[in-house]
Amino acid sequence: MSTHNYPLQKSEAEWKAELGPERYKILRGKGTEFPHSGKYNLTFDKGTYCCGACGQPLFKSDSKFESGCGWPSFDESIPGSVEYIKDTTFGMLRTEILCSNCGSHLGHVFDDGPTETGQRYCVNSLSVDFEK
Repeated sequence: MSTHNYPLQKSEAEWKAELGPERYKILRGKGTEFPHSGKYNLTFDKGTYCCGACGQPLFKSDSKFESGCGWPSFDESIPGSVEYIKDTTFGMLRTEILCSNCGSHLGHVFDDGPTETGQRYCVNSLSVDFEK
């Protein structure tokens, strides 16, 4: 995890107990769901997507679009809700996105979005909760 001092601090043991193994692997272990497996991939109801670890609002439903990549995709985040970290794992150059409140891993953002923002926030369903 980032060494950044986030507003919400918990031990990894606390996170593990609260999140359970699947969510812990994604949110704290920087894991990735299999494509087309997440429950929010094809959800387009009105509402807000919040951090699955701490509940901070991250994305509004009106920024969500069908990208065909297999993960929920958004063209912008709620201002100040996401932290951006350079990620060079697996021999790639990407930008990891983390919750700015607790530092939990959400996914990655790419500069290949089809909307006017040009952004595609590729988010794991297990990293968010949806509030209608």
